[in-house]
Amino acid sequence: MAHPFARLIIACCLSLLSACGAWESIPDATGHAEKAFTVPDRSTRYSNISAVEAFKADTKKITDYLLYDGDDINIEVIGRPELSGVQRIGPDGRITLSVVGSVSVRNLTREQAAETINTALSPYYLNIFTTVRVEHYNSNRVIIIGRVEHPGELLFNTPPNLLDILAQAGGMPLLRKEQVLTRCAIIRKEKILWIDLTRLLTGDISLNVPLQRNDVVYIPDATDTSVFVLGAVNTPGVLRLTPQMSFMDALGQAGGLTKDGNTHDIHLIRPSANVNMKIDLTDLLKPQQQLNVAINEGDIIFVPRHGVSKIGYIVQQINPFSTLFTISQIGAVVP
Repeated sequence: MAHPFARLIIACCLSLLSACGAWESIPDATGHAEKAFTVPDRSTRYSNISAVEAFKADTKKITDYLLYDGDDINIEVIGRPELSGVQRIGPDGRITLSVVGSVSVRNLTREQAAETINTALSPYYLNIFTTVRVEHYNSNRVIIIGRVEHPGELLFNTPPNLLDILAQAGGMPLLRKEQVLTRCAIIRKEKILWIDLTRLLTGDISLNVPLQRNDVVYIPDATDTSVFVLGAVNTPGVLRLTPQMSFMDALGQAGGLTKDGNTHDIHLIRPSANVNMKIDLTDLLKPQQQLNVAINEGDIIFVPRHGVSKIGYIVQQINPFSTLFTISQIGAVVP
């Protein structure tokens, strides 16, 4: 015959469970949900995206530096010091020479600019020979805007790559802990190229595209790059999404399951795809890498408590001496 106090404890537990309707609402898994998830690929891969290759080809067309507005150039006319000196190319792309007046040198190479000056001076001087060199590359700039430490113009002497610009702008994740780079846009006149920075920062150097003068790099807001780990974990809450984060990465950052966590009924929910994938941790710990799927923005990991812990938890809340009345002991006195 069951002890009266034990019966009272069980009755209270059942009453509380029935009053709440359910201890916690565990979502149902979606059929074939695994199709919506992929395994993180941390290996180095090279992209064949046609748009990326087109940008690279476009950059390679420029084999020599072209003079532009704001550049300081040193003009040396041999034997004619009065015609020589440093000049800054004006916003109209022109310089001013004695006797001749203004001469356009915009988008010319150094050799082409020297030949243009020779042609302009030849009606007034015999045996003219001119050389041109660049003193300061003031027009060689890339503009970076968006969620970076130092937006604005970045000047360079040699054509930079995308990673060079991101580093100069202070946009790398290590410099801003709250900032996660996932993508950026490169705007070149009427063209826009979106770069997957997650792949670039995990070793896909084929996405480190070379940039041209007047390219605009835009880093969008990354406040939505979060994942949520809820339920029976040691540190539930919001996690910052990192490149190639996997299910186990997220679960580990949340401190793992508590002793009450149901290891056989973990749910990975992707609201953006309206799917719910049920994961058994015991299967995941086996050599089945396809279960350790990649985490995306907005994913939710939910770890429910298992049935025994539900009752055990209620007993502890009711009776401060609940160590005397474990589930096994209560079960032993029930007829």
